[in-house]
Amino acid sequence: MPMIEVTAPAGAIAPDAREELLDQLAGRLLHWEGAPDTEFFREISWVYFNELPADGLYVGGRPGGAPRVRVEITTPEGALSQRRRAGLVADVHAAVSRAAGISPEDGLHVWVLCREIAEGSWGAGGAIVEFEQLRAASKAERERTGEPAPA
Repeated sequence: MPMIEVTAPAGAIAPDAREELLDQLAGRLLHWEGAPDTEFFREISWVYFNELPADGLYVGGRPGGAPRVRVEITTPEGALSQRRRAGLVADVHAAVSRAAGISPEDGLHVWVLCREIAEGSWGAGGAIVEFEQLRAASKAERERTGEPAPA
């Protein structure tokens, strides 16, 4: 049940690049969580795109400057090991940089914030969702689709 929230100034990511980027981000998050990339898991993986007014970003408290993009990723506690989190951050950074045309020397213009929601603190459908339920759902989806378990 991950969530991704991308925040960027208007025009930083062209509309045609945005569609591909948001789809790619969801896929990479499922990959690094070890969840199968199926319609079931896509349906519970939400991606928000927040576009600020072009003058809505201040750098060092001052208006102007090259666009910056913030990506906040929220997952249940335990969904990502440190190794998986590092892989996810690298993939997200690369995808956002490509979509926004941010050069490697401006790499600090993309920030990826990973947040974990403590067990027992994520609810859906009027009930608490426990991480073991998600693991069981992932296993069931893999068995149903024949997709191999992640390494």
